[in-house]
Amino acid sequence: MLKTALKPRWIAGLVFALLLSGVFVLLSQWQFGRSTQSETPVDPSVEQVKPLTGVLQPGAFFPGAVADQMVSAKGSYDPSKQVLVEGRLLEGQKGYWVVTAFAVDGAPVLKGAAASPKTWIPVARGWIADPSQASPPPSGTIELTGRLLPTEAPVPNVDAGAGRASAVSVAELINVWNVSSYPGFVAATSEVSSGKSLALPQQLKPLNIPAQPANQQINWLNLFYSVEWVVFAGFALYIWWRMVADDYRRSLEDDEPDEDDDFLPENLPAITDPEQVKP
Repeated sequence: MLKTALKPRWIAGLVFALLLSGVFVLLSQWQFGRSTQSETPVDPSVEQVKPLTGVLQPGAFFPGAVADQMVSAKGSYDPSKQVLVEGRLLEGQKGYWVVTAFAVDGAPVLKGAAASPKTWIPVARGWIADPSQASPPPSGTIELTGRLLPTEAPVPNVDAGAGRASAVSVAELINVWNVSSYPGFVAATSEVSSGKSLALPQQLKPLNIPAQPANQQINWLNLFYSVEWVVFAGFALYIWWRMVADDYRRSLEDDEPDEDDDFLPENLPAITDPEQVKP
């Protein structure tokens, strides 16, 4: 069969089948890429700084529409309400987020037995490599700017220890700090005091968290098409192999002697004995 496959026409057919299969594979990759593309790009309006008090309300659910929104707030930090959230990466290195409670001026005050006189929000001020590098927040009235993010889920069955937290979880932190809080936190980008921008301590690295694109959704129709093109690519090679196999079988049939040829006069044995022709 190899001899048949090496015929010029079948070599040319193989080249054509491979080219066709390559085109089908490229189409499959294109369809697969379309099946996982984000339907909604990042909204540029989230980079416009808006007042926190006008974007989010305490005591309510965190609406997904305000996630990643750049916000500003005026208030003060409480150095006694600061935790380190472990297991945070920065440029491939594992370390800690420094998260401090921030009392928001002008925020609605919640009512109830467990409500505090002020409304607070956790602020992730930066990243440190070692707990010993943590420093207290700036004092006095601070004008804060940062990216608003939804609360994280606490890690179950994990006791992070004193001054630590398993996640930036509002539900976990309000029980530690005994305060009323917004249902989210702010990743700080700048702090201003008395009109002057405050520089972070040398060991405290800025987070610089960008706006996140919309969650990717799978388009099952495009995914089906991508699989279909792969099948077509294999089918093109199968058709070539089948045509070569059929040509090989025909060549074998042409080489086989015809059974009727055994009864031709020239193939009959010569009669040399006269007795053999007597009736």
